Amino acid sequence: MKTCLVLEDLPESQRWLALALHASFPDIEIAAAYSLHEARQWLATHPAPELALIDLGLPDGSGIELITELNRRSPATVTVVASIYDDDQHLFPALRAGAQGYLLKDQRWQQLAELLKGIVDGRPPLSPAIARKLLGHFRPTPQPAQENLTQRETEVLSLIAKGITMAEAAKVLGISPHTVSGYVKEIYRKLNVASRAEAALSAQRMGLVD
Repeated sequence: MKTCLVLEDLPESQRWLALALHASFPDIEIAAAYSLHEARQWLATHPAPELALIDLGLPDGSGIELITELNRRSPATVTVVASIYDDDQHLFPALRAGAQGYLLKDQRWQQLAELLKGIVDGRPPLSPAIARKLLGHFRPTPQPAQENLTQRETEVLSLIAKGITMAEAAKVLGISPHTVSGYVKEIYRKLNVASRAEAALSAQRMGLVD
């Protein structure tokens, strides 16, 4: 990495990011911008940088705007977020815009430098907390296990999920309403629900009803 644009509105953070960059890439040339307007002005008169460190909360907009523009105009530029925000509302829009890394400012600059060095080897610079969040986001959400229900319980669930009363379900299945009530109680326990509406939603997730 020979050139980097740092878009950051706080001078102290600018210096902190510069320390990390020089530790990672000793010969790198750093251009500093304190707003979207300054960054765009710089880009209009200079070749696109190899690397861009971009804050999200800026005085004149969001850094995501510049990530989108750089991704469109200069796909070879490695765009990396450097932010205090670790929530989904900032993380995922930045990644969708084309950010290739996401670093949190609560780390020491030495830690940041180590993560930035990985760019050369093709490793995306991600703060550990962000990496865990991404893994958690793509982890399947546990769903009610259909195999935990017996065949009869599944039949009862599919009927009550369609709005059929317990008495009507009893007639359809040829059993007593009291028995149906017992099945419903067991269904609620197994699915960890407390109402017919919740049971119906579980039935939908299980593919028992449309």
